[in-house]
Amino acid sequence: MASEKNIFDIEFEVDGAKYIGWVNPSDKFNDSGVPVSYHVVLNDALFGQVSRSNDEWTVNQDRPAGIIEQVGKAIEKHYAF
Repeated sequence: MASEKNIFDIEFEVDGAKYIGWVNPSDKFNDSGVPVSYHVVLNDALFGQVSRSNDEWTVNQDRPAGIIEQVGKAIEKHYAF
């Protein structure tokens, strides 16, 4: 896992529910220089290990697609890609 200085906060709403959490990027980077995966915690609970494959965000847990999409958008916003 990356050092604590790389952790960043995220916040968004899906279907009227508010989600607040944080993202810890991995130490491994892709060819574009962004982390290959992200450890995500939402509302004080583990959301999962999030990664991007073929322009689609995925997570290693069974999670609603709308929340995965919003987590991905928050990560994209942080890295501006």
